[in-house]
Parts: sequence; structure tokens; C-alpha cells
Amino acid sequence: MTYKIVADSSANMIAFDGVDFATVPLKIITSQKEYVDTPELSVGEMVSDLRGYSGKSSTSCPNVGEWIEAFGDADRVFAITITSKLSGSYASAVQAKEQYEQEYPDRRVYVVDTLSTGGTMVLVAEKIRELLAEGADYDKICAEIPKYLERNELFFLLKSMRNLGNNGRVNPTIAKIAGVLGINVLGIAREGTIALLHKCRNQPSAMKKILSSMKEMGYKGGKVAISHTLNLDGANELFSMILREFPNAKVSICENRGLCSYYAEQGGIIIGFEKEI
Repeated sequence: MTYKIVADSSANMIAFDGVDFATVPLKIITSQKEYVDTPELSVGEMVSDLRGYSGKSSTSCPNVGEWIEAFGDADRVFAITITSKLSGSYASAVQAKEQYEQEYPDRRVYVVDTLSTGGTMVLVAEKIRELLAEGADYDKICAEIPKYLERNELFFLLKSMRNLGNNGRVNPTIAKIAGVLGINVLGIAREGTIALLHKCRNQPSAMKKILSSMKEMGYKGGKVAISHTLNLDGANELFSMILREFPNAKVSICENRGLCSYYAEQGGIIIGFEKEI
């Protein structure tokens, strides 16, 4: 029996050791250029281009064929997607599952709607890898993932919400005001959509608010997956704050790829973490 994990590119994962893995790209589209969220994409160049671009922009999810190609010839596939409330990636993956299983009746695909993005998707992939290493079978893993998702939360810190506002992900008026005032906005992924929680005047105060909010949500030293868009200093600051209070916590840092950088924009940080319930 062969197993494979496939994630769309909003997971920010290029490679994943210890298991057969593939990623499928989302796209960022402007009237001038299309940015395909593959490992070859220069995120810095894309972010710079978009900061100087005043026209309309949008995103596009992976198509059914791209998902099927990524499934390869695995007997059992776990497909991890960005929230279905904000993207068609989940629906596309479900269509790919149906076609794949119809063509290969002895194979199975479990599509995980994380109702989130970024770090949550990383943590789900890590959980699947852990279960596989323990010898859990496909049905056991499918039963465990929904339970695990209940223990996950996603925070984000944004210095700009222009792209979120322009694409209807948050109130455009609030997004515009936040940009004018130059404040840091702390938000949370709530039931698959974006909810804004706090406004902070500077990054240090925002980091303190993130950690205190994590603890209020039930964080007690579990895993944390931090991703950032051209803000390694901020990610490292939060990393250090978490480890000072929870020395045994497992905290990882990576760079946001194209899709997450498009929405988080320059300076944005996304934090996925485990809580106790």
C-alpha cells in the first residue's frame, strides 16, 4: 500500500521529508502578468510588482487535472486544501478525487478542507506523517484528522489589507482605513473565513498580543508553524517569545509562498498552532 500527501500551494510547502509529497499551485492574476505559485516563483519580485500595481488582481485555484496529476499512482492520497469558504481549491480537489477513484476503483483519496491556510495545513500534514509512521491505516487517519483540526487555530498579523479588501475577503473600508493609519491588524481564521480581532500601533505590541491571544485560545506549548512575507525579524521575534514562555514547544518558521504572500502582503505573518481542548 502506497501513501501520498498532496497540498495546494497555500500550505507554503515545497518539500516534505519522510513521505511521498506533492504540491499543486494556485495562481495570482493581474492584467499584466500571471504568477504561478510554484517553487520557481520569486515571491519578493511578485510582492514588489503588486505594491506598484493599481489595477485589478485576483487568484485562481488548481484545476482538476493538476490535482489528479499530483495524486500520481498512490493507493491512498491525503489532499490538503485551503479553506473552501475563500477558494475553489477544495471543490476542485473533490472533483479530482471522484475522477481518480472512478478510474482506479481500488484507490482512495481523502480531501481535507482545513477551513484555514498556511500553518494549519503544515500541522495537518505533519499529523498525517506522524500517524503513518505509527502504522495507522487509511481509515484510522481519516477518522483522526477532523479531531485534530478541532485543536488547531490560525492567527495572522497584517500590515496591509489592500488585496484582502479588493477581493472581498474583508470589508474594503476597514482595509483602506487600516492602510492609511499604518496599524498592525491581528485576525483569526474563524469557521473558514477571516475575522479581525485587534489593532496594534507597532509590531512589538502586536507580537505580545498574538502570544496572549494564543494562550487565551488554549495554547499551552504545542506545535506552532509560523510563516512570513519578507518579515523574518518579526517571525523570529515571535519564535523567541514563545520559546521563552514554553521552552519545549516545537516552533517552525518558513516563508510565505505566492498565494499567502498575495493576501498577507509585505510584512504579514501567519501563525498556525495547536491548542488544548
